[in-house]
Amino acid sequence: MKRLNQYLAMLAICISALFCGNLASAQNTDGYVDLIDGVSLNGWNIIGTASWTIGNGLIVGDKPSGFLVSNKSYKNFIIKAEFWAESNTNSGIFIRCQDASKVTSANSYEINIWDTRPEQAYATGAIVDVAKVNPVPKAGGRWNTMEITANGSQFKVVMNDVVTVANGQDSKFSDGPIALQSAGGVVKFRKLQIKPL
Repeated sequence: MKRLNQYLAMLAICISALFCGNLASAQNTDGYVDLIDGVSLNGWNIIGTASWTIGNGLIVGDKPSGFLVSNKSYKNFIIKAEFWAESNTNSGIFIRCQDASKVTSANSYEINIWDTRPEQAYATGAIVDVAKVNPVPKAGGRWNTMEITANGSQFKVVMNDVVTVANGQDSKFSDGPIALQSAGGVVKFRKLQIKPL
């Protein structure tokens, strides 16, 4: 019996170490946490009629109109994203969403991915109705990087190492979920990471 108890105690320690190791791997050494894994939609809810496919390390939206909305809310953070879009893709990364069942640019902050937006001041790289962009960076037909900083009422957006929003300011929304949009054309996300501030 004593030997069985020792065995069970060792087994519990091994399982605990394995479990804790898996938790630690969710956060990268630089403090960023992966929000997408490219094989599942764990941590996300689908709203709308968009078609989302997952596989080969990618999440792909190719039909309007809808969102992937994170289960968790976030306040102050840096997001790093890698995405591919067609030249006519209408997409975006929405932050601090106030209504997880009905995401719009009026109840969240939309960092736009839409090269051909009719009002070019709020096209790709801009924060819709908050911070304009000029000139508009072109995302279509290639992989792009985007870094979004939201710290209190201050916002910064960097796309492909070029600052598109240097000092955006707005205080309407202080926290909320993140949403990825599919509103026309193909958009692919292969990386989405967040680091709380």
